[in-house]
Amino acid sequence: QVQLVESGGDLVQPGGSLRLSCGASGFYLADYAVGWFRQAPGNGREGVLCTTSGGTNIYYAESVKGRFTVSKDNAKNTMYLQMSSLRSEDTAVYYCAATRACSGSAPTYHCWSQGTQVTVSS
Repeated sequence: QVQLVESGGDLVQPGGSLRLSCGASGFYLADYAVGWFRQAPGNGREGVLCTTSGGTNIYYAESVKGRFTVSKDNAKNTMYLQMSSLRSEDTAVYYCAATRACSGSAPTYHCWSQGTQVTVSS
């Protein structure tokens, strides 16, 4: 079964850090571009960043540059989104998704995780 399973969302204080995991089954994640999206209440799904299959990161949300980074563990078929210096405006449900070529547009991704809630609040 082809799927992405995401975990790691939590309640964290402003300025804190969090790491989200995106594990794949049924396909080899390193062969695809992996995008991270977020959706806050009342908003559409926003592209945050995407990592190409070659390992290049493309940022779609200017506000996360310098704070969010991506790493991967090919042996575990998993990618990670490391988030630091978190702000209240980062509060959202976060999704990872796979596609052939990076894009900030959600409809271009064909496999999605179930999402995980990140809440930044004191």
